[in-house]
Amino acid sequence: MRILPNGDAAFLAEFASLDEVLACLRALDASRPPGVVDLVAGARTVLVRFEPEVVQADTVRRWIGETAPDGRDTVVSDEVVIDVRYDGPDLEEVGERTGLGAEGVVAAHTGRTWSVAFGGFAPGFAYLTGGDDRLRVPRRDSPRTAVPAGAVGLAGEFSGIYPRQSPGGWQLIGTTDAELWQPERTPPALLRPGLRVRFRAV
Repeated sequence: MRILPNGDAAFLAEFASLDEVLACLRALDASRPPGVVDLVAGARTVLVRFEPEVVQADTVRRWIGETAPDGRDTVVSDEVVIDVRYDGPDLEEVGERTGLGAEGVVAAHTGRTWSVAFGGFAPGFAYLTGGDDRLRVPRRDSPRTAVPAGAVGLAGEFSGIYPRQSPGGWQLIGTTDAELWQPERTPPALLRPGLRVRFRAV
């Protein structure tokens, strides 16, 4: 782990893998001292935000470095089923890249239960892990300037759903009508860290 200052009120802890990120996040969340106001996970990082008037930076840095990772599986039992039309513009290409063919990609994507590792990129966007390793494909060489809301994609070890129209470089394999982000809903995000997610072809 490497700990870097991020302005006057945050540290960025860098890790070698997503598993290390999640284990550290669990431990930090369970032991956060007064003055630590936010923990934000990424694919290889945890951002720790704190209030300098409440806790000293040196104390926060030492706490991050001395906290032992929590390697327990904390995926919750709740499962969200997402209905998907496998009509994405990159489905055939992903089938060719993986050697599965389009039907094989659909079978692999729906054949495993995914879990939400963390959120980011846009409100309601969740990074899902735990899928079939055969579905690991790189991002597109040329990102699209506009990906429609509800697009289901693959990139590296992750699958995800675009909650609103935005630029994006993921390989798009399908679409869903699921509403990922509703500000009036409690909580607003349909997919939250720890939830299990199962895709169902419709």
